[in-house]
Amino acid sequence: MQIAPETPLFEVVGARVPILRRLDTMGIRTVRDLLWHFPARYEDFSKVYPIAELEPGQQATIQGVIEDVESKHSWRRGMAIVEATIADDSGTIRAIWFNQPYVANALKRGRAANFAGKASISEEGEIYLSNPTYEVMRLRDGAGQEMSHTARLVPVYPETRGLTSRGIRFVTQQLFKKHPAFKEWIPRAALADAGFPELNEAIHAIHFPRRIEDAHAARARFSFEELFLLQIVNMQRKMKIAAEAAPAIPTDIEEVKAMLARLPFALTQSQKQSLWEIIQDIAKPRPMNRLLQGDVGSGKTVVAAIAAVIAAENGFQTAFMAPTEVLARQHFETMKKFLGALALGERQPAIGLITGSGAHVCYGDGLEAKTARPSFHEKVAKGEIAIAFGTHALIERGMAFASLGLVIIDEQHRFGVRQRAALTAKKNGTAPIPHFLSMSATPIPRTLMLSVFGDLDLSLITELPAGRKAIETKIVSPLERDATYDFIRAQVAAGRQVFVICPRIDAEDEGDASAKKLELRSVKEEFEKLSEKVFPDLRVAMLHGQMKPKEKEAVMRAFKNRDFDILVATSVVEVGVDVPNATIMMIEGADRFGLAQLYQFRGRVGRGEHQSYCFLMAESRADAANARLRAILDAKNGFELAEKDLALRGPGQFFGTVQTGLPDIAMEALKDPELVKRSREAALQTLTADPALRNEPALRKKLEEFRARIHQE
Repeated sequence: MQIAPETPLFEVVGARVPILRRLDTMGIRTVRDLLWHFPARYEDFSKVYPIAELEPGQQATIQGVIEDVESKHSWRRGMAIVEATIADDSGTIRAIWFNQPYVANALKRGRAANFAGKASISEEGEIYLSNPTYEVMRLRDGAGQEMSHTARLVPVYPETRGLTSRGIRFVTQQLFKKHPAFKEWIPRAALADAGFPELNEAIHAIHFPRRIEDAHAARARFSFEELFLLQIVNMQRKMKIAAEAAPAIPTDIEEVKAMLARLPFALTQSQKQSLWEIIQDIAKPRPMNRLLQGDVGSGKTVVAAIAAVIAAENGFQTAFMAPTEVLARQHFETMKKFLGALALGERQPAIGLITGSGAHVCYGDGLEAKTARPSFHEKVAKGEIAIAFGTHALIERGMAFASLGLVIIDEQHRFGVRQRAALTAKKNGTAPIPHFLSMSATPIPRTLMLSVFGDLDLSLITELPAGRKAIETKIVSPLERDATYDFIRAQVAAGRQVFVICPRIDAEDEGDASAKKLELRSVKEEFEKLSEKVFPDLRVAMLHGQMKPKEKEAVMRAFKNRDFDILVATSVVEVGVDVPNATIMMIEGADRFGLAQLYQFRGRVGRGEHQSYCFLMAESRADAANARLRAILDAKNGFELAEKDLALRGPGQFFGTVQTGLPDIAMEALKDPELVKRSREAALQTLTADPALRNEPALRKKLEEFRARIHQE
């Protein structure tokens, strides 16, 4: 029979094999399911030792004849015990199995067998094998027999109840005996240049390698192929976008210089460079697709605002979308603040804000008026609102732009592909597609940028505005807590404000038992403690994700207006909150957050003229946790910190495997910059030689499957 990846396992190895039912519970039903269930690690039992040479603690394989087998029950221990005596030319040894009575039926006197495991030593000084893996030989000397469980590198698989690696190895070996053959789909030139094994060679080597180097090469090949597909998908999307028509939005450089001169501050060099890259892109009749990356407080919003005003001066609208109402409102306020300086004409363009809480319009005098949602929709549809800020409300039913020329999305990795596409589709039906600018303050390693965001051109803001003071950061032990509270009180007395961040909302949160065990502090408990016991004379507020949008907005506005001294909050303040008077960021359970997230929190302070401080309150005494926290003290910038976080925790923590749709092996591969580079080179080589992949039908089919798997359009 011809064995294809989708062939059911029972057709290949026989329907009566009992283990198939257990494999089915793990979702392993086809040939592909089994062969792509890769080993987690390997036990090295490749060298066969004479019994007399075994030493305590040694992992080894012995080969001998079974002289005796005895099965008994230990009533004192309440378990079945099987003992066997094995002999070779150098001596004899006992092997003992606990709670595995079936072993006695498998081992027969006089049969030759291999035994692989750890050599233990009894209280009497006798060396014995404890629970060794065994493999009975068909021939007395085992000549010509390929071993599955002993005398080789033995694969150890992810297991489940009732399903062991031995069982998985048995079925996998049966499958390989039928010589399955799979069609290679990576172009020959790309595979040769990258230096990876062919598909059938790799699939055998990853399960039953001759050498550990063969296993590593095979795993690298499967990591490479996922990245290779991702790079091609990104490059094809980039090519498709480049072929689309977009409105050309020209810029008069002298007018931009006049704009910048009217601002109350000077742009940094990297802000100017990023702005130059953006205005060059939007001047072209094909869509810009750019990621503007920069640390918290580096001035990304001002750069985006200038681009939006340039679009407005050319008669085009901008949609500016943010993940939270607080952040959408903040961008709106920033534009109100600088619109007078940025606008070139006598009449400033009208700007608007629409969120779940309502809609507002500002006509250029700095004053805003609340308006009904239908009225807001109508003004956008008629082109009366030039720049519309908002949350998901920008893509709600009834919203349509008259002349959408630019789409700006903040913290774009928080939005799904469909949401971004829906916003772009809000243009007039016959109009060209708008230019796209994404912004992110999340420090993302360059490796991830080149892969997950590989279809985007990249602009980096690598410096903070002049005059910003470095934030003093300290890891605070439980013994130093009272001294930290005294310091906070002194800062508040001097007129400053404080953020206190907690990992959870209250004691009834999901996973409460584990949280209590870890002594994770909650917002509600901490708010009660600080307001009633620690700082009863200070004004303490609370903010968390379960509050209604209007409540959250009211609390943030009050805190920004200095109506409160201390704000106790969850990670809801991670993105976009701008309170220049806040100088202390106190993070409870800091070891429970990722480094990139801690960096975001810290960036909420240090935004004004006063010296700011970040206190990392570490409840854990684990060296690994505190070593990770120390990385934030040493990192020079967010990008350096992100690289450390990637190495420590892996890329799944940045976006989540569910959000990207990438399989585990691809997510792990993103930690390898060299592999990412090779995958990009191979993808570029392949598409340069054959842009439509007309000569690569197997690759085209694989790309279709990959797109469906990662939910990308």
